[in-house]
Amino acid sequence: MLLVDGGKAADVFELIELGPVLVTVRSAFLFEIGEELKLRIEGDGEPREVTARVRSHLGTGASELEILA
Repeated sequence: MLLVDGGKAADVFELIELGPVLVTVRSAFLFEIGEELKLRIEGDGEPREVTARVRSHLGTGASELEILA
């Protein structure tokens, strides 16, 4: 999973869990709760770009992202 910003993709996440709506990640960057991020999810089949909102920060140093579209 990559962060897409200004048309460029950056590998800033350690993917912990990828669900249909929620994604759990770790990152050296602390994004604000409610912040919307463009993501490129690569894996099974074709890569897809989605928008996700930072839902919460977990006590484990991870963050939950909610896929919006």
